[in-house]
Amino acid sequence: MSTEHTQAVDEVITGRQSIRAFLDHPVDTKLIQEILEVASRAPSGTNTQPWKVYVVTGARRQRLIDQVCHAQMQLYQNPELAQQYNETFAYYPETWISPYIDRRRENGWGLYGLLGIQKGEKDKMAAQHLRNYQLFDAPVGIFFTVDKAMGIGSKMDISMMIQNVMLAAKARGLDTCPQAAWNHFHQIVTDVLEAPANEELVCGMALGYADTDALVNTFRTPRVPVEEFAVFLED
Repeated sequence: MSTEHTQAVDEVITGRQSIRAFLDHPVDTKLIQEILEVASRAPSGTNTQPWKVYVVTGARRQRLIDQVCHAQMQLYQNPELAQQYNETFAYYPETWISPYIDRRRENGWGLYGLLGIQKGEKDKMAAQHLRNYQLFDAPVGIFFTVDKAMGIGSKMDISMMIQNVMLAAKARGLDTCPQAAWNHFHQIVTDVLEAPANEELVCGMALGYADTDALVNTFRTPRVPVEEFAVFLED
């Protein structure tokens, strides 16, 4: 591969970020189909290709947003309702430990600090969290599912496919935000998607054209240096 190609790939990977404010510009369906076709080249164990993808726009998108935002607002007002909205699998640990909890806090307060949200301002935090379920105004929502009968490896497979979607989109001038937040409302989501009962929601994603003037989109998360996570062994 030429240096030019290497730089192009590296720029797409390092240029990708989670966008939290989108323009209302529509995205051509053929472009989305092209992205998914490229992304489907993701590896999967014994080539099972366990992913299912739902692309939601228009009235269906709005119906999904309305229903989940209503549920989230009810949950905020009545936290005891949380037991009604459980994920089908645990994305996060029950007990957080360092250094992961430290990075999580750094991420959360970095974003809130940029937006001028201070500790204790619960209503403002709730409003920002609700933006997840509004797809940050992106015109396209993409939802990824796998068959419940499949093992944990299938979630690894679909995760690589999801990464491919984000990179293929970025290479075409689009931006994304992967969102595990939707998983709490998987029953509502799968009902609106008319997904069969054997499927479980793995991830939601906002897709569209980034609002480059939005302050929130200047937020960039840090990465630890290679020396902190890589071990090189020679003997």
